[in-house]
Amino acid sequence: MKLNTILYVRDQAASRTFYAAVLAVGPRLDVPGMTEFELLPGCVLGLMPEKGIKRLLPSLPDPEKAAGIPRAELYLTVPDPEAFQARALAAGARELSPLGPRDWGDRAAYCLDPDGHCLAFASPL
Repeated sequence: MKLNTILYVRDQAASRTFYAAVLAVGPRLDVPGMTEFELLPGCVLGLMPEKGIKRLLPSLPDPEKAAGIPRAELYLTVPDPEAFQARALAAGARELSPLGPRDWGDRAAYCLDPDGHCLAFASPL
């Protein structure tokens, strides 16, 4: 099984730059309409322009009208959540919650990417 998670973004190039800085890795695919980052073997983060999904699913509500409304959370278990959060903030994310212990047994930090998607960087306690 493979897992592709695709976020709808306003500006593909700006989102590519943001995620390359946060993840500290370049995209494995970067073509008009899709940028992909391989997070782990078989696990890919995709960035698709909002206009692209409107063409694929024209009967659904317009994702551009949800600007600023969190539409997804990307919860990443990483070796150093503090470093990931710092890179995200330096690249233009807005902090929601600093790194701290969570009830479910992780320590996690939360922020919003420039498109309003919630990002969490976590590690086990």
